[in-house]
Order: sequence, then structure tokens, then C-alpha cells
Amino acid sequence: MTLAPVPVGGPVRFAEARPLALALAHELAAVGVNVLAVRDVQGRFTLIIDDRTHQLPPALENLEEDYGPRAARDLGAYAADRPLMRASGLFSASALFASERSVTDPEYPTGRVRVLDNTVVGEDWAHVSVPSAEADGTRTHRTALYGFKGGVGRSTATAVLARHLADQGHIVLVVDLDLESPGVGPIVAAGAELPPHGIVDQLVESAVGNDKGLEHVARSSYAPRSARGELWFAPARGQGTPGIPYAYVDKLNRVYADVPGAGFSDRLEQAVRVCEDAVARNGDSGRRPDVVLLDSRAGIHDIAAVTISRLCDLALLFGTDNAQTWQGYGDLFAAWHSSGQAPAIREKLRMVASMVPDSPHGSYLRSFREHAWECFSLLYDDDVPAPGTNELDPDLFSPSLEDEAAPHYPISILFEPGLVGLDAATVPGWQDRAFVQAAYQDFLPTATLLITADPQSSKGTR
Repeated sequence: MTLAPVPVGGPVRFAEARPLALALAHELAAVGVNVLAVRDVQGRFTLIIDDRTHQLPPALENLEEDYGPRAARDLGAYAADRPLMRASGLFSASALFASERSVTDPEYPTGRVRVLDNTVVGEDWAHVSVPSAEADGTRTHRTALYGFKGGVGRSTATAVLARHLADQGHIVLVVDLDLESPGVGPIVAAGAELPPHGIVDQLVESAVGNDKGLEHVARSSYAPRSARGELWFAPARGQGTPGIPYAYVDKLNRVYADVPGAGFSDRLEQAVRVCEDAVARNGDSGRRPDVVLLDSRAGIHDIAAVTISRLCDLALLFGTDNAQTWQGYGDLFAAWHSSGQAPAIREKLRMVASMVPDSPHGSYLRSFREHAWECFSLLYDDDVPAPGTNELDPDLFSPSLEDEAAPHYPISILFEPGLVGLDAATVPGWQDRAFVQAAYQDFLPTATLLITADPQSSKGTR
């Protein structure tokens, strides 16, 4: 699909600038040059034409004169001071074209057009990776539990899943990354004392190289049914040191700062890793966790960006069937699509339909599934015939609406009135109550299978 210029009937707005800039980049690339579209932190574009190794085609001999004024006119306020430049005239051209942060424009399949987006926050949404193995080859499976909106039962589901996995003999670590609204730590603790420090302390202290000796992991008082199972937690907020104010808000105000050599995303990844190391040091078996559950902050936020795009193997996306859910996930999926990350990120995702009401003939879940499929279709491949045949290309990822293994197909958690107001942090044996078991009867086995069946998980390599 070729991007078309947006009709101009007034000022060019932010959302119109990208398709306009890329339309011009496609036109230049069609002549036979590579183009890097660079967007600065204010959203302004510069198109850099790569003329370092080959002379420009005759049609572009007067590049600046022919295309510069047009770029400035088309992009309006979102044209950089020099919206068209030659790579040969830039000191940093090699670094720009080789940047790991640049991505191929998914609308230009030849690869001649790349986009380098510079942002103040949220950059990690556009850069997807899979956690690496440890030096001994083992892998801890990390699952993120995320909801675009809060109040969907994500933290309670995290605690239920953690106990279920520990009961099956897994070593489980729950990390509370919802720093602005911490809560899962006390639920998982089951009455155990919080450690002196929390994730917020790791993020603050590591920024100044002062994180040695922090204690931010504790063992839950919950006794797993399997003798091999262990349940650990790393709260967002520790209990602090007696007599010294904890100053949680003051710490929180500083955790997102990027400092030289210690960017936020690197510090967040380090925080999770040092928690895993602490379990290995203090646990019965001396092993790292089999499974880490990352209770992520809701919304389009840097913590969620790093957690989903970089830290996890699997992301369970919580939602209810309403316009807010689908608009929010639609915006997020559009960002992954435009950054060229759709093939990488869709392998990590699975929808969770939370708080599912009783409805005639399963109409609610059917509606949820249809809306999820419409939303996910942006991340799926278009159905096209394989080259030289009339049959669909078997390598395309384009699951059907009814494909139960597809990312859009929802795992359900039923709405149970008994869960409303349940203080899971203080009620012993709450997970065994009939209404809790009924609510999670689909979620627990399905989520467990997704986690433990992953061929990269450490549980599968032993």
C-alpha cells in the first residue's frame, strides 16, 4: 500500500505530517535512492538522501532546489529548518543510517525508506526484543500483565496466577512495576513482611551507582502445595528503615530520569534481573525463578513500553469490551505497525477478557472476540496469494476470527461479585474459594500453558 498525501486545506497537524513526509520519501526512493526520514522531538521531519557511495540519478541533480521548497510547503510547521539534506554533507550520516533505532517503513517493502523517530518518552514501544539467556544457557520466562485501563482486575489475576504456578512446583517471582499505584506486592506477600527496599529504590539508587546491598525481594508466607514450589515478590515500595522517612513520592519523582550511562529502560531491566538474582541467592534450590510475573503499570507509559517491548516473553493484555479499550489498544497497535514492529510484537501478545459478565449464549465474549480481531488485524498480514499460485501464502500470519491460539482470541476471567472488595492481602485461603475458582477457571490453565509450554522457558530446558 502506498501512502498518499493528506489533502491540505489549512495548517498541517502532527498526525498529517508523517504520511506527507513519507509520501515524498517514497517518491524520492522510487527514483533509486535510499531515504532516511528523521523526526525530531517536536515532530519535525528531515529527509536525508543517501548519496555517500553513488552519484544521485539525473532526476535528482537539483535535489534541494526541486524538492526542498516542496517539502517545506507540504509539511508546514512540521518541516525542519532544512527539510531535505544529502548524507554526504552530514558529519554524522553513518551513525544515523546505522542507528538501531531506525526502522524500515512497512509501507515501502523494498527497504529504501527508513524512519528514525526521536521522542522524549515512550521510545521503547517501537523497539521490540526478547530477553536473552543467562550465561549458563537457562532462561527465566517473563510474563507481563498489562491493561490499557486500570480497574480491570490485573493485580488480583497476577496474584492468583502466581499461587497457581507455585502450586505446580515452579519458582515464581512477582515484580510490582505499577509504581504509581502499587498493590500486588502485599497481596502476594500473604502476611509476610515487605523487604526494606522496593523497585523504586533500585531505580533511584542505580542511577547514581549506589544500588549495592539493597534488599528488595522477600518470600511470600503462602505455602505452595508442591514441595518444589516457591513464591517470591518484589514490591514497588519497601517498608523502609525504622526512624527514617521513606519519601516514596520524592523517589518516584526521580525514577524516570535518563542519566549518562544509566537510562531508564536499562535500569528497569537491571532491576528485574537483580531481583531474579536475589531469588537464586536466597531460595531453597539456589536457582533463578522459572517464571517472573511483571505487574505492569496501565496506560501508554514508559514502564509499560519497556515491560512489553523489551522485558517479557509473553504479554497478557487485559481489557473489557468497551470503546475505551479498543481505542486505546488500537492506538498502541498503530504505533507498532507504523514502526515496523508488528511481526515481532504480535508473537508476544494475548488478550484477556476480564470481568466477563453472564450473557445469553456467550454474546459478550463473542462481541469481545470480534472487536479484538478487528483491533489486531492491524498487526496481522494481509491475505495475499503465494507467488505464482492462487493459494494463500503459508508464511503469512493472518489467523481467523475463530482461531483459539491467536493473539486476539480472549482468555476469559468471569465477573464474580465476591471479588469486589475482597481484601486478598488479609484473607487466608482466598484463592480456594468457590467463586474465585469459578472466575479463573479458563484463565489459569490457559495462561499456565502459554507460560510453561514456551520452548524458551527455563522450565522446558531442565
